[in-house]
Amino acid sequence: MFILSQACHSLLFRDQGETLNPHSPVMRLPILRRPVSRGNKGLDKRKRGQGAILTAGSTSAAGLVNCWAIEIGTGSPTENGRPHFAGRSIQLFEQTFKNIDDVLHKDAGCGSELDYVEQSSWVLFLKYLDDLERERESAASLSGTDYKPILSKKYCWGIWAMPRKADGEVDHHAALTGDDLIDFVNGKLFPYLAKFKTSAETTDTIEYKIGEIFSEIKNKVQSGYSLREVVNLVDELRFQTSTQKHEMSHLYEDKIKNMGNAGRNGGEYYTPRPLIRAIVEVVNPQIGETVYDAAVGSAGFLVEAFDHIKDPKNNRGKKLTVKQMRALQKQTLYGKEKKSMAFIIGTMNMILHGISAPNIVHANTLTESINDLQEKDRFDVCLANPPFGGKERKEVQQNFPIKTGETAFLFLQHFIKRLKAGGRAGIVIKNTFLSNSDNASVSLRKLLLESCDLHTVLDLPGGTFTGAGVKTVVLFFEKGKPTKKTWFYQLNLDRNLGKTNPLNENDLAEFVELQKKKKDSANSWTVKVKDLDQTSFDLSAKNPNCDEDVPLREPEAILDEIQALDEEAAGILETIRALI
Repeated sequence: MFILSQACHSLLFRDQGETLNPHSPVMRLPILRRPVSRGNKGLDKRKRGQGAILTAGSTSAAGLVNCWAIEIGTGSPTENGRPHFAGRSIQLFEQTFKNIDDVLHKDAGCGSELDYVEQSSWVLFLKYLDDLERERESAASLSGTDYKPILSKKYCWGIWAMPRKADGEVDHHAALTGDDLIDFVNGKLFPYLAKFKTSAETTDTIEYKIGEIFSEIKNKVQSGYSLREVVNLVDELRFQTSTQKHEMSHLYEDKIKNMGNAGRNGGEYYTPRPLIRAIVEVVNPQIGETVYDAAVGSAGFLVEAFDHIKDPKNNRGKKLTVKQMRALQKQTLYGKEKKSMAFIIGTMNMILHGISAPNIVHANTLTESINDLQEKDRFDVCLANPPFGGKERKEVQQNFPIKTGETAFLFLQHFIKRLKAGGRAGIVIKNTFLSNSDNASVSLRKLLLESCDLHTVLDLPGGTFTGAGVKTVVLFFEKGKPTKKTWFYQLNLDRNLGKTNPLNENDLAEFVELQKKKKDSANSWTVKVKDLDQTSFDLSAKNPNCDEDVPLREPEAILDEIQALDEEAAGILETIRALI
């Protein structure tokens, strides 16, 4: 059966009695890049290539219509005998992202890769919102109900950003640019969008997220002509199909990775995705459980948990039901983030991965007293990579039973407390946690071993986190029973890790496989808690199966570590000065 939606004027395909799979691959020829215009009648036809664009869709588990484009025009429908619905669009997206960065690089208000990601994020979000409106409009048309847009007409993308003529072409005379565009964005658009934070009915809606994002972010682009170029480029991007969103989300993650590489604080913004996937696979969150990251950053852990939970192979081969998908979207993934930029980027990253209203709160996790937590505040799963080497003030330390200025150690206490009985965690932390002899470190190791089953420790090589300058381990534990033995795995690679030679999934394949039964090998061994020093509880990851050869490191890695140690020493000196 074919249904013509008068709301978005696109052809919607539905099989009789069966919903089409929105993730099915569909041929898309790259002749046309424009979406169907709301103002056009019938099918949208363009002179460029004399092609037509049809949009097919189906009702998704979240109650929306997932539309995907079939672009018909001149040119061959195949490349090497196969439909080329992915390659060219990826190239288009990559080139568009590069062009946006080039424009922002020339603008006086944007001075770094961090600015490029932040400023392109809010423009991308508004374009995504426009495509979301189209999907909802189509869903309302299918159900025969009226649709109430999220945004007032004058603030819609198709009015202020890309106004169009009756024939669907951009009306360049009506499009704002220069000072007019900057005045509108700073003086009208941002204040209007920020008000959604107070006017939204609940916090788990896209309306609330709009208000939250635009209450935090500021437009830094100073030239209205530069901003016009960015808007024009972003308008070429599409968020209408599952394939397009998937491609876009991966490219956005690449931008986050580049942002991390731009400074020595790479680990703060970007945890290598192969490592996150390995951690998620070991912890294995399931539908019906809640997942929490109190240092959410770019939301990599929550995004990978989302993908893991909805994958049929992790649900006994079954796809999630409509009810389960709704629960996954709204009642499963939770996070907190202190820094404004990371909060915005994490929110945008989750949205691009298909989580329309992320449950991320902009707040400093460590300012809440863990003694005040109630059972309703606990989670089934905690996944996180808290900041390395940070130092917290005395008033923050008062919220924790074990007082320490080390940020990561406070986070670890927070996660232990936040877990439900039987809850599971995978937490990245500096490897010095295993052996430090100060009172706080010893007390925290004792707490972890006595209140949780620390069943696995993954020892990572230097260079895993670009620019971080420290070695790390991953702690895997289950709350509610004491540790009797711990399985260690030392990741030994035949190369030095770095920006041009990052960690990959093959590197972690043996760990993931051996961890299932915690088998001993050349790289893995088991330690019984009763054999530990019962005074220090030293957990140093010393592989008994190999000699203590110290691998040679790249000069850049050594310099990063020196800088990190210098900064840590400076923080300690400041703490001492404050006590004098």
